[in-house]
Amino acid sequence: MLPPDVLNELQNRIESGRRIDYKSARSLLTEARLEQLGMLADLARRRRVGDKVYFISNYHLYYTNICVWRCGFCAFSRNSSSPEAYTKTIAEVAAELDNLPPEISEIRITGGVNPALGLSYYVNLVSLVREKLPQVHIEAFAPTEIDFIARKSGRPADMILINLKEAGLDSLTSGGAEIFNSALRKKLCSRKSSVQRWIKVTKLSHHLGIPSNASILFGHQETYEDWLDHLFALRELQDETNGFNSFVPLALLPSGARLASSRRVAFTEVLKMIAISRIVLDNFKYIKSLWLYYGSNGIKQALNFGSNDLAGTANEKHRGVARSAGSGSPAYLGREELVSIIKDCRRLPVERGRLYQEKHVYH
Repeated sequence: MLPPDVLNELQNRIESGRRIDYKSARSLLTEARLEQLGMLADLARRRRVGDKVYFISNYHLYYTNICVWRCGFCAFSRNSSSPEAYTKTIAEVAAELDNLPPEISEIRITGGVNPALGLSYYVNLVSLVREKLPQVHIEAFAPTEIDFIARKSGRPADMILINLKEAGLDSLTSGGAEIFNSALRKKLCSRKSSVQRWIKVTKLSHHLGIPSNASILFGHQETYEDWLDHLFALRELQDETNGFNSFVPLALLPSGARLASSRRVAFTEVLKMIAISRIVLDNFKYIKSLWLYYGSNGIKQALNFGSNDLAGTANEKHRGVARSAGSGSPAYLGREELVSIIKDCRRLPVERGRLYQEKHVYH
């Protein structure tokens, strides 16, 4: 438990907009009671962004589940020889897009890293979405995927990003960051691009006017120090580029993963991560909690620990990353239910359009 004088000092720092340093953040994780941490995170949330909570009507477009990386935490990916492996043709994607509901404001394109696909496939994929749905925001590909495409094509990453932006790409996804501890990263995803490459591509993207999201994968073998090293590195990067839209804390879902540990992280740890993210990442407006990972009850609690973004309705036609890992979540959560969840927490629901443009405020 934090002594009252220390708690008051941290509260004063947050209220006055002064930054929390590493030592104080560590004390919050190791000494504060959960309710103390939640109170400070909620204070930081109110000061930074007020009572609005955002969501978007979106669709998750999975184009392939074949992946050469085969990360130890991933239950979604398949080898090319697997009977469950698939790669959609551009024509198949076109037919899928023809059946989408009209309220969709965002297409999130994601999948495995399939070495059989070349740059032209990715450009054609994005171009198709832009042609068929000119009004939507296209969020696609992680920095690590951009790095792979660049290496495979023999072209620099900035040229890949320019090609995709010209095709219609609006922002990058949050994937590939995982954990910045290099030793842990080798255990989790040894084939994936390094932290240094993730940061380099992220900087290139931001400098080209392509924003992105940031994330962390936690609940495996990491320590609180690993959490903080990751968060403070992201804070420094945001200071430099101001290119991150949101931060997405992702708890490991162990079902189907190939890691030695198969225990699901306690939800109190999830709430700690969300809270410390809000407190440390004072230059991020949006801390995102995914109902696909945490369920309806979980995101209600998250809203009291600093979160102000519930991502989207998802509309998953195929089993995505979270559902493949046994999250137990449905493929879709309607805007009515999201609005109800937000109002239950006495917050103001906002359906957003492109990026965080307010499409509708539910008073």
